Amino acid sequence: MISQNKPCVLVTGGAGYIGSHAVLALKDAGWPVAVIDDLSTGFRFAIPDGVPLYEGDIADAGLLARIFAEQGLGKGRGAIMHFAGSIIVPESVADPLKYYHNNTVKSRALVEAAVKAGIPHFIFSSTAAVYGIPDVAAVCENTPQRPINPYGWSKLMTEQMLADVAAAHPINCGVLRYFNVAGADPQARSGQSTAGATHLIKVAIEAALGLRESVAVFGTDYSTPDGTGVRDYIHVSDLAAAHVLTLEALMAEPARSLTMNCGYGRGFSVNEVLDAVDRATNRKLHRQIEGRRAGDPDSLISDPSRLKRTLGWQPQHAELDTIISHALAWERKLSDLRVGA
Repeated sequence: MISQNKPCVLVTGGAGYIGSHAVLALKDAGWPVAVIDDLSTGFRFAIPDGVPLYEGDIADAGLLARIFAEQGLGKGRGAIMHFAGSIIVPESVADPLKYYHNNTVKSRALVEAAVKAGIPHFIFSSTAAVYGIPDVAAVCENTPQRPINPYGWSKLMTEQMLADVAAAHPINCGVLRYFNVAGADPQARSGQSTAGATHLIKVAIEAALGLRESVAVFGTDYSTPDGTGVRDYIHVSDLAAAHVLTLEALMAEPARSLTMNCGYGRGFSVNEVLDAVDRATNRKLHRQIEGRRAGDPDSLISDPSRLKRTLGWQPQHAELDTIISHALAWERKLSDLRVGA
C-alpha cells in the first residue's frame, strides 16, 4: 500500500538497469513513484504497472515542470533519484563530450529545476570510478578521488556541483558510489537487459546460454591470488535498498548530506566469477585470454562501513552464487520476452 503521507519520488532513468530496481524497492516500501526516461537504453517493460512514465529528456525544463506539478513535487515536498546517464568507460574516452553533456550538463539542468521548484532531497548515482586507481586495498569515502577517464570525471564533477548546491540552497543530497553492480530482482521483475552490455556476470551468463561464443579475460598477470582482476560485486537489489534507506535518512535530517560507498567490502576475481557461472549452468565457459586493458587496477574493493553505520544497511543477497542465480533467472526470462516481442 502506498502511504498518503509519503511524497512522490521522481526516478530518472527508471527504465534502466539500476533505476528500475530502485523503482521496485520504492514501490515495495510504499512510496509513490514516477519515472522520467528517454528510453535510449531503458525499456518500458521494466516499469511496473501503475508507475507513471514520462518519456523525455531530464534537461527538458518544461517537461520537468509538468512532472513536478502533476506529481506534487516541490515546495518542500518530494525527492529525485537520479540514475539517467551514460556509463561505458571506453566510450567516454572515445567521446568525452557526450559524457560531459549527458552526465554533467544535463545533471546541472535537473538540479537547477529541483532547486527552483523547491524539491528538498536529491540522490545521485555515482561510481567507484571517481577513485581511479587507488593506492589502498579497501577504498573508503576519503580515499583521494583521482578519475582516470571522462566517465569518472563527469560523475565527480556532478558530485562537486551537488555539494555546492546543498551548501547554498535548502536541498540535501545523497551521493552513492557504486562498485560492480550485478544480479537481478529475486522475483525476476527486472534485470540487466541492455544488448551488448559489458558487465562481466551478464557477459558470462550470455555466453553460458549460447548468446556469445566466449568470455574475454583481460589480463592474467595481476597481483591477485589467481592473476585475474578482483572486483567488489554488489547485488542490484541490495543497492536499491540502500537508496531507499538514503532517502529516509535525508528526510530525517534535512540539513545533512551523505556520500557513501556501495559494495560488500570483499572481492572476487574474474576466474572466480566464471567458475561460479560454470557451477550455476553446469557448463564450461570458453575463456578467451586477452591482454590487460589500460587503467584496470589489480583489485578494487569498497569499505562500506559508513553505509552500514549511517543507514543500518545490511545486504540480503551477498553470496556470489546468489547474485549469479538471480542474473541467470533474469537472462532466461529475458530470452522469453524477446521471443514474445
